[in-house]
Amino acid sequence: MRLTEEQEELRSAVRSLLARHEGPAAWRPLTEQIGVAGLAVPEEYGGAGCGAREVHAVLEELGRTLSPVPYLGSAVLTVQALLTSGDKAACARLLPRLAEGRAVGSLAWAEQGSWDPASIRAEAAPGPDGTWRITGVKEHVLAGAEADVLLVAARTAAGVSLFEVAVDSTGLRRDPVVTMDQTRAQACVLLDAAGGRLIGTDGDGDRILSHVLNLACTALAAEQVGAAERALERTVAYAKERVQFGRPIGSFQAVKHRLADAYVLVESARSAALGAAFAAAEDSAELTRYAAVAKSACSEAFSAVAGEMVQLHGGIGITWEHDAHRFLKRAHSAAQLFGPPAWHRHRLSADLGLTVG
Repeated sequence: MRLTEEQEELRSAVRSLLARHEGPAAWRPLTEQIGVAGLAVPEEYGGAGCGAREVHAVLEELGRTLSPVPYLGSAVLTVQALLTSGDKAACARLLPRLAEGRAVGSLAWAEQGSWDPASIRAEAAPGPDGTWRITGVKEHVLAGAEADVLLVAARTAAGVSLFEVAVDSTGLRRDPVVTMDQTRAQACVLLDAAGGRLIGTDGDGDRILSHVLNLACTALAAEQVGAAERALERTVAYAKERVQFGRPIGSFQAVKHRLADAYVLVESARSAALGAAFAAAEDSAELTRYAAVAKSACSEAFSAVAGEMVQLHGGIGITWEHDAHRFLKRAHSAAQLFGPPAWHRHRLSADLGLTVG
């Protein structure tokens, strides 16, 4: 499995741009010069009509720099939720702004630390004016405080459904939360009879969110691989420069073995992430198992490599001034995002028809 020449050129363009623009300031040039926000949006809605492999290339590069731009929450979660809903009117109304980067989208979904649609307890009741009134609390909402387009999953009499909630709606409060990984903005969204507009079919939320979960895990796995690769590169470079007992520490056999093990983890994770991206691009019936494998394997690989980065940098690796702690924090927070590895192994077992004790 390899990316095409065009996809590698996209990766190169994103890497070059991120070298010139750091932090949140990269979002505008990424959307205006490269069009990353609209990569997976169909051409009829103003996008490029690309797929999961192009998204994979972009997210690997965003992961390498631990970029704080809202790509994952907006261009992946929100865009894919709209497309999966099949609501052409909503897509026509919302996707062009998201594709151009003029608006940032957010999907309010998780409750009590769970991304399982069965765990949703927020409720939506029909209102007198044809809208819905939504009440509940949503956690871990990516870019939730600054989003211009807010989608909320809530339960109706027909089941879990998806709603568009105006960001200035009465009864809506969006509180930024302090996270361990300060490069990934999250918010807690509180709804008290906030007005919402139904997206798609009432009761179709389980199907929508289950598919979005697979695509989210696939996308996040690519980001984790990019970050793990960069953490390993920086650690290898330091091992060549840091001298102890008159020799570079990278010349010691014990250090060589640890770096070699980290390299194997990165390349194994890359294979898992690419497998999921290809399955998503082909709309494979086995996407759930590919996505579950990728999320589990890439989470554990990145956490292990980030831990080695801290250890092999020695004293400087535990200072605030060095970036090692940023990679470690991103690794551990990303491992929990969209569900921990153990939960995805249970998803994989269920998809394979196995019983887990």
